[in-house]
Amino acid sequence: MATGEQGQVAAAWAQLHGLEPQRLAGLFTGDPARVAAMTRRISWPVAPGSAEQTGMTIDFAKTHLGEAELAAFEALADAAGFAAAREALFGGGIVNVTEGRAATHGALRGSGTDAQVEEAEALLARMGMLVEAIHQGALGEVKHCIAIGIGGSALGPALAIDALTRDLALVDVHVVSNIDGLALEQAFAACDPQTTLIAVASKTFTTIETMTNAASALKWLADNGVEDPGGQVVALTAAPEKAVEWGVDETRILPFPESVGGRYSLFSSIGFPIALAIGMEEFRQLLAGAKAVDDHFRTTEGRANAPLLAAFADQYYTRLRGCQTRAVFAYDERLALLPDYLQQLEMESNGKSVTVSGDPVDGPTAAVTWGGVGTDAQHAVFQLLHQGTHLIPVDFIVSIAPGDDLDPAHHRILLMNCLAQGAALMAGKASDDPARAYPGDRPSTTFLLDDCDAAALGALIAFHEQRTFANAVLMGINPFDQFGVELGKAIAKQIEKGEGDFDPSTKALMAMAGLA
Repeated sequence: MATGEQGQVAAAWAQLHGLEPQRLAGLFTGDPARVAAMTRRISWPVAPGSAEQTGMTIDFAKTHLGEAELAAFEALADAAGFAAAREALFGGGIVNVTEGRAATHGALRGSGTDAQVEEAEALLARMGMLVEAIHQGALGEVKHCIAIGIGGSALGPALAIDALTRDLALVDVHVVSNIDGLALEQAFAACDPQTTLIAVASKTFTTIETMTNAASALKWLADNGVEDPGGQVVALTAAPEKAVEWGVDETRILPFPESVGGRYSLFSSIGFPIALAIGMEEFRQLLAGAKAVDDHFRTTEGRANAPLLAAFADQYYTRLRGCQTRAVFAYDERLALLPDYLQQLEMESNGKSVTVSGDPVDGPTAAVTWGGVGTDAQHAVFQLLHQGTHLIPVDFIVSIAPGDDLDPAHHRILLMNCLAQGAALMAGKASDDPARAYPGDRPSTTFLLDDCDAAALGALIAFHEQRTFANAVLMGINPFDQFGVELGKAIAKQIEKGEGDFDPSTKALMAMAGLA
């Protein structure tokens, strides 16, 4: 970033730090049109080719962003080069500067250069052919799939499969990521080896946890009478030559581009287990919902841009109000794994301490993302949200349409609880008894989905991808590398080889654990 641009960024931050915080109630009384001004709608067709629209509404009204804050954040976005960075993201520019790569996950759902989108569509068609062949019995009877990966190769598929197969799964998929053998044994116990496919997901096809689990899965097939265990393996990787070396037939290798990062890879061939479970038609709906968000993010400017507005709120609370965490509560059982997914997306992307230029950042970066499922969380952690000493911005996510066929009272109570929590956090309640007093003025954002289907899930995921990118631009950091995860892996290898000079505590623990 040029010196002049750095000065403009510093000036924008100085202006923001100089603003006096307003109470939420005052923002509403001072602006009768606040709800409309702070609500965003992103829509997509209810079905391919349909004129009827569905979508999600995002209410930012209960955040502390007033006109002065919004104008200052828009100035910050301009000074930080948001428009140019966004164009580079979708235009195939080098946005992962430390590794000299583009980040082409948008192309997977049709948002990128013509060449990138064409390549992605070809890879998607290849995956679709294999999925359809499996469903039609070309690989024999396939009732189960054990999908082995870690990090982004597992969190995304686990979220989508859990969310979208509550009623029916075309193939019973078990996602295994933990190197702890108990996780793999649990999947073995639920599957028939004769009718089980093993999907091995690894960008490099060298990840030690994944490849160790994969080897054990092949041994399980062989030990249980499968004549050709390798014939029941599908590889999902950006290094197809490594998969061939490992023994996977090239007809069952589904590649994805090197420029797609693991935590952004759900829409690539890493999503094969999802497509296997829900079918390619539904998988394409997942892509369509994501593309609707991409289109909005790419073509909408300033505060009207919903993911950018979310990033404004994120930066307001971390940088200006000292909030170290952000909570996400899904009032939908189908989204139970969403907080886990967002933890990696946001904390691995933006948990950095240097800028793209390698200089120390001048403030906090990613907040700690955490959360749970409503209404369970209300009886566990909401005490702290309402009366604790921490100020924690909250995202609520809920679907207008129910996911069950029970008495409508179930869903009505769920909706009432979700909306009541946001209202209570903001309003608070005075009391002569300090133990029964609620301070209020606590912020929240509500995502109101028309329905929680494949397209809506795709839209939610893409929204948070673009929110994460927007945050990174405002902070001047690179969200696409993750060197912080490498050091622990390197030291683990040293322990395995009996190398390294460790601290006395680690040496003692190694001895007690039988590793010395």
